Amino acid sequence: MQPKPASFIKPRPRRYIIYLVLVMGIVAIMDQYLSMVPITYMNSILDEYGVTASQFEWWEALYLIPTFFIFALNGLVDIIGRKFSILVLILIMGFSSLGIVLFTPTFHFFMIFYSIVTFTTVSNMWAIPISEESPATKRAKLSSLVYVIGLFPLSAIIPLYVIPSLGWKWMYGIMFFFMIPVLVLWVFMKETGRYEEIKEERKSGKLKKHIFGLGSINRSDIKYIIFSAFIWMCWLINSLLIIRWMGYYFMEIHGYARSEWLMVFLASGVMMIIGGISSGVVMDRIGRKIGFIIGATGFSLSLFLMAFGPVAFLPISGALTGFFIAFSYAWVIVYIPEIFPTERRGACLGWTTTVARISYIVGPVIAAVMLETNPTMEWFWVVGALLMILAIIIVLLFHPFETKVKELEEIEVSR
Repeated sequence: MQPKPASFIKPRPRRYIIYLVLVMGIVAIMDQYLSMVPITYMNSILDEYGVTASQFEWWEALYLIPTFFIFALNGLVDIIGRKFSILVLILIMGFSSLGIVLFTPTFHFFMIFYSIVTFTTVSNMWAIPISEESPATKRAKLSSLVYVIGLFPLSAIIPLYVIPSLGWKWMYGIMFFFMIPVLVLWVFMKETGRYEEIKEERKSGKLKKHIFGLGSINRSDIKYIIFSAFIWMCWLINSLLIIRWMGYYFMEIHGYARSEWLMVFLASGVMMIIGGISSGVVMDRIGRKIGFIIGATGFSLSLFLMAFGPVAFLPISGALTGFFIAFSYAWVIVYIPEIFPTERRGACLGWTTTVARISYIVGPVIAAVMLETNPTMEWFWVVGALLMILAIIIVLLFHPFETKVKELEEIEVSR
């Protein structure tokens, strides 16, 4: 079936686009914040429950197996719509965060709630509404801006005020209270114009309903699911290594005080914001493929510097890692939602996320092995650098369709 031309979809007013960027950005803050908690408080988690670093990683590999069902969460986007799926995401993040405060007296109870929190993070569901509502010429910039808002360094700021009096578990619990104003803002969100078109076409019989894309996903979708998942997987393994162990590396291996590490972490967070914005501009101007290669190359070099650079350069390597981890990840935020058809965008994103979550098993196993065999952790970071080189090779061999300044409907038929 020939898709409806983009000109038939009424563009949103500029004021609403600003609102949508803000609200999806705040949802992204919840996502990114919950992902970042272990980067500073991994040693507190280990001390609280009396487990070693490698033991934690082996258990994490086991407990994160259920996160493969992320396709069910993202698949809701095509079933109940973008707006109500975002509501489900917000509620799960908020209530599971409170659960860590109230119901985790033992390590295994903590791991249960930790796995629920982790299940909701990095779903990137919040990228879909802005991708569908943005003008084609600004889609990368606006999608990256949502991601950048999500990078606001709450996880470097909140410990200074919350942890001294309430304890590390409230690093998670604070998101329950953060959820409340987010819900108020969500009320004013509209369903995306493109999804409204899909609903009308389903009512008229032009399109069939589907559940999680079954019977609807075609060969081209599968090709891009596999390609996107492998790129995302390389990034996610790195993310797991950095989020879990970068703070540990600075504080336990190199003797940084927590306050000193938090300053490095804050600088890294600021550089992530700059990197995300820069990536969006680059992808809109010179293309998605070149943008990713720039980000992945810089990310790899930053990790090599962290591993083998002078100790005095550690804060610089931390800041550079922040810049390039965001620069490269902006490609995931921008490219993966836009490459799939609107009618099954949520399902395809869900299956891409599910395949990419192999990293949630592989990452902890790599970390466990490296922590046991290389306690000083230099080669820990080399593994991450090599993964980003692998991602560059995959992009060069695959030749993904260039989506710069193209409408979603054009991408759907031309990819």
